[in-house]
Amino acid sequence: MIEIQGLTKRYGSLTAVDGLSLTVQPGEWFLFCGPNGAGKTTTIRMLMGLVAPTDGTARVFGHEVGRESLEVRRIAGYLPEDFYAYGYLSGREYLEFVADVHGLPSDEKRKRIDSLLALFAFEEEGARYVKTYSHGMKKKLGLCAAFVHKPKVAFLDEPTEGLDPGAAALVRKVIRSLCDAGMIVFMSTHLLGVAEKLCDRVGVLHHGKLLCEGKLADVQAQHPGLSLEEIYLRLTGGVADERISKFMGNQ
Repeated sequence: MIEIQGLTKRYGSLTAVDGLSLTVQPGEWFLFCGPNGAGKTTTIRMLMGLVAPTDGTARVFGHEVGRESLEVRRIAGYLPEDFYAYGYLSGREYLEFVADVHGLPSDEKRKRIDSLLALFAFEEEGARYVKTYSHGMKKKLGLCAAFVHKPKVAFLDEPTEGLDPGAAALVRKVIRSLCDAGMIVFMSTHLLGVAEKLCDRVGVLHHGKLLCEGKLADVQAQHPGLSLEEIYLRLTGGVADERISKFMGNQ
């Protein structure tokens, strides 16, 4: 379970995350959405223990993120938006490194890596140096690394960005299957139209504040007839029609 109460992060006069409170249960796919700069990545980094909160508390399966960050990282998978891997390792070698960090026994490590590479049809690419990878290939490797140790919770920051439609569809189905098996997936994305068909709960963040949160059906019931994307646009300011008109008038 993820338990967040009053979580806040300030950088000088800027409040990146402002009093965030929510709970995510095992087996839930929680979709965290908001404009660029809303505070999504900062929230995920705090939950992973990579950034210290200014105020508030958060626990991941009972471990406080500020004081027990190592324990959180042992049970959590993490895919940052700007995923980086050592260029002069092969994909397989990088996954072996991550598995070793998490203490997987040799036999389990090999089976787990083989299974993940096969899942993403990545066996041949896994033998190549990471420095030769495209952006989408690096994203696939990052997803494999996030899942290699069978985490109880996965924090995924824009996991399908840069993937081709087939790979993105595969990732969504994998996430749904993992959640159905009991994992928590806490995911940020801008691709609302597709994700809304599969996620369990959604939260809309804007200027660091949580504007709405709940089961997708409940959120949509509060905005009858609107898709998640339309709800998102209504809550965060909508499409800048006036700016578009002004721009076109200057052409």
